[in-house]
Amino acid sequence: MALRLKTDWILFFTVLVMVSFGMVILYSASSIMADLRYGSAWHFVVRQAAWAVVAVVAMMTLKRTPYRKFQNSAVAFTAVAIALLLLGVVYLVDTAHHRWLRLGPMSLQPSELAKPALVIFLAFFVTWRARAINNPRYTLVPASLAVGLVILAVVVADLGTAVVLGATATVVFFVAGLELRYCALVAAVASVGVMLFVVAQPYRLARVVKFFDPDFKIVSKFDPEGRIKSRLEQSLATRDTNYQLEQSKIAVGAGGPLGLGLMNGKQKLLYLPEAHTDFIYAVAGEELGLVGSVGLLAGFFIIFWRGLRTTMLVEDDFGRYLALGVTVVVVVQGLVNMGVVLGMMPTKGIPLPMISAGGSSLLSTLASLGILMNVSEHAG
Repeated sequence: MALRLKTDWILFFTVLVMVSFGMVILYSASSIMADLRYGSAWHFVVRQAAWAVVAVVAMMTLKRTPYRKFQNSAVAFTAVAIALLLLGVVYLVDTAHHRWLRLGPMSLQPSELAKPALVIFLAFFVTWRARAINNPRYTLVPASLAVGLVILAVVVADLGTAVVLGATATVVFFVAGLELRYCALVAAVASVGVMLFVVAQPYRLARVVKFFDPDFKIVSKFDPEGRIKSRLEQSLATRDTNYQLEQSKIAVGAGGPLGLGLMNGKQKLLYLPEAHTDFIYAVAGEELGLVGSVGLLAGFFIIFWRGLRTTMLVEDDFGRYLALGVTVVVVVQGLVNMGVVLGMMPTKGIPLPMISAGGSSLLSTLASLGILMNVSEHAG
């Protein structure tokens, strides 16, 4: 008798509701700027809708594709190889930002596509080496090389995404049984790596310094001549790198419990940069208040709940790590974005999954969630 699979309707409808809500709040956040720049208030919404069609098709395809088909070396290593290839191409093609592959009117961000690729690789590799997960020579070194190459290729232009990928790899290996001493070593290496890449780019260092020391009072004690301050400020597009965070917190605070009403936000009127992308959560907070902000947070909590449930109930290791990886990627990215908007961490160029404008992010997120839905159908 064929196995009858049950759709995880809670997860399925949560994703559809969040994508639909994203379209609504995107129009509110972008319509005025889109009209000024492109002569159409619907410019960003139309582009996002086109990507949403592709992303939903990808999600439904992967939802119907048995996830165990990904459990082979050909798929796992090919996925990582393609991600590395695209990241290498974008580094050479997009010499200014190393982020975008332009395909006519469309653009693709390879760092977003690296997320599902790395999750599949991690699930395969950890399952394959489950009995020797703490073997340095045959498990940890090869895994570190593969994961490290992907993260290094991403971190050149996108530190935020690299942090999300690193967190995902760490969680998957920890759950798989990685000893605490190796976890501590990974954490130490990752911390040093993040600091090096922050220091390597003056604008990143300036953002971090101004986040913790806005007036350079601490820096001035070590540099009374102001050379460090001058060098850091010269690296920024704007001298006040905390401007986005300040405008974001003003927007969220102005929303109060119930918000100013959809389309009635003020900060999006050219006060808040990137209102339709990285800081769209602030627009939701201003217009829909605490209710809207908590509602969005609840959406990610439901994804976390269904992903954790799937991780605990699915019977095979590959499905378990696949579900865990997808859950961590989506939820951590969402929490990092919200943390930035609320001023809890320095500014990072990382979108809010399913809500921010960005076709590559939407495609990557829905494709990943399609895999999670498929695994969920096989969970108890």
